[in-house]
Amino acid sequence: MDNRMEVREFLASRRAKISPEMAGLTLFGGRRRVPGLRREEVAMLAGVSVDYYTKLERGNLSGTSESVLDAIAGALKLDQAERDHLYNLARTAGTSGKARRRPVQLRAVRPPLQFMLDAITGAPALIGNHYMDIVAANQLGYALYSDMYRSPARPANHSCFIFLDPKARDFYPDWERAANTNVAILRTQSGRNPFDKALADLVGELSTRSDEFRTRWAAHNVRRHYAGTKIFRHPVVGELELAYEAMELAEDPGFTLTVYPAVPGSPSDERLRLLASWAATERIQDLAATAPPQKVQHP
Repeated sequence: MDNRMEVREFLASRRAKISPEMAGLTLFGGRRRVPGLRREEVAMLAGVSVDYYTKLERGNLSGTSESVLDAIAGALKLDQAERDHLYNLARTAGTSGKARRRPVQLRAVRPPLQFMLDAITGAPALIGNHYMDIVAANQLGYALYSDMYRSPARPANHSCFIFLDPKARDFYPDWERAANTNVAILRTQSGRNPFDKALADLVGELSTRSDEFRTRWAAHNVRRHYAGTKIFRHPVVGELELAYEAMELAEDPGFTLTVYPAVPGSPSDERLRLLASWAATERIQDLAATAPPQKVQHP
């Protein structure tokens, strides 16, 4: 077992997105049989032989130099997330699942991390893992995702909520964007950890149960997701426009801290205050306490 199929499909899908005009190539008539660039055109733009590029697109990235990867990324006009994904695919090329298997452990966050979350009182804050589970949160974090915690599914999981729970389409006013982003994040993680069985099981379940997920997964889109703005429609306080900042926790590989502040003095800031008052009485975190320990893959 290796990642050749993933490499083939990723490179072919990126090549199909780039038209000759986008690549600055001159066309001399004739009907093109393929969408986007031909293999020989990518090879020419990257400065490698057609045979060599064909070998790469057939899935053999093992031993490919950084300079060649950079040249391929440039020819295909990859963004930073796509470049990172290509490098991850090259890093794991030629290795077997057995060789890269890591023990799966059951554990909650360390107490100091929960203390840190609880010290953040003016904004929702949560810690997630690369399976899109919410591992821990502060009171506002539980309140923000209260519908997710009211769902019977455990552990609370962003992907399962978005694709399997009808309430998600109300919670995310731009559901299409949320769905696209979620799948792109999972695809990015699969490039980093291609032999992670728990991740593969999650993707398999979602692909089986959701046509929307399966279609997006087949697109091979990837994304960096560390900062930006999200809009939520909370069932109690209404629309919330919140910034987000995500930080990977160096001492806890696989865990990411995300904080959702509102602009001070904005309507969303006032609604967060209302949400905090509501959360104090609802005790959404008590629902989370019924969840089993999270599966976290350790390096």
